[in-house]
Amino acid sequence: MVTMEDVARLAGVSKMTVSNVVNNRAGVSEPVRRRVLEAIRRSGYRVNVSARTLKSGRTGVIGLAVPDVEAAYFGHLASHVIAEARRRGFHVAIEESGANAGGEADAVTRSRTLQFDGLILSAVALDRLEEPADAHYPLVMLGEQDFGGRFDHVAMPNEEGTHAATAHLADQGCRRIAIVTGGSLEGVNMVSRRYRGYRAALAERGLDADPPLLFVLDDMSMEAGRAAADRLADSGLGVDGVVAVTDTVALGLLRGLADRGLRVPGDVRVAGFDDVPPAAYAVPSLTTVAPDHRWMAAKAVELVVRRIAAPLRPTGRYVAPFQLVVRESSAAG
Repeated sequence: MVTMEDVARLAGVSKMTVSNVVNNRAGVSEPVRRRVLEAIRRSGYRVNVSARTLKSGRTGVIGLAVPDVEAAYFGHLASHVIAEARRRGFHVAIEESGANAGGEADAVTRSRTLQFDGLILSAVALDRLEEPADAHYPLVMLGEQDFGGRFDHVAMPNEEGTHAATAHLADQGCRRIAIVTGGSLEGVNMVSRRYRGYRAALAERGLDADPPLLFVLDDMSMEAGRAAADRLADSGLGVDGVVAVTDTVALGLLRGLADRGLRVPGDVRVAGFDDVPPAAYAVPSLTTVAPDHRWMAAKAVELVVRRIAAPLRPTGRYVAPFQLVVRESSAAG
């Protein structure tokens, strides 16, 4: 069996350097890291995970479960989680929960079965969780469900952000502001919270949240956003501003409005939510609520690492800071 000492001799480095590279620790220069990885590849070295786990009680792996790995927002978030975990010496295993309660509960069970050191779970549909065999398993929740404070929770600024986007459109002169959103307007979820922010901003400015100005989607995809633009164009409601529940929906909406000959921002001003990378490159570029994704990822990883070290410490809820990034889709003139 090839040992770590064999890799060290082949790469011309110390055993500690090999250990640092294998465990993703900082302090190794990139040329040395590449040399060690090449020695590992050439030698066929494999980490004895079972032995390492028995010795340390840890695998060095954190799970990240998200609803949809293809969604731009979750891909963006995952990249930050991976970078932050690497900085702290952990690897990340990503899986897709399918945005349903069963898939999210399975992700918790699977992460424990595979002996991940902890799990960051973006919970969309799960509203309760059976007590796991180890009640102190390191688990950090992303999203809206806080499970009565049983777990650390990193939340989006849903109401605050949508309030800011809606207020901005009103301040730009929009008086018939529609919202294009999902159908889960009751209970505690991302859609309902963003809808409340929208309504609150309209009420503060004396504007009506008329029911016809609510455009509900079957799913929150670009195609659904494009189809909503058709409905909006045919509505005869005189809509001059639109708040989209996500940037993905907003990007589809921009395409659909252009197809119908409506100018953005000349005829309709549009704002999204998430500030995914394509938002800055759309034509027109998209005004959007920009949660601090890097902050969210760093906080989630920090909390799960702290929970690994101290399973009994008190839990906390943290809301991400945000800014409204004003771009061409809502510009004056």
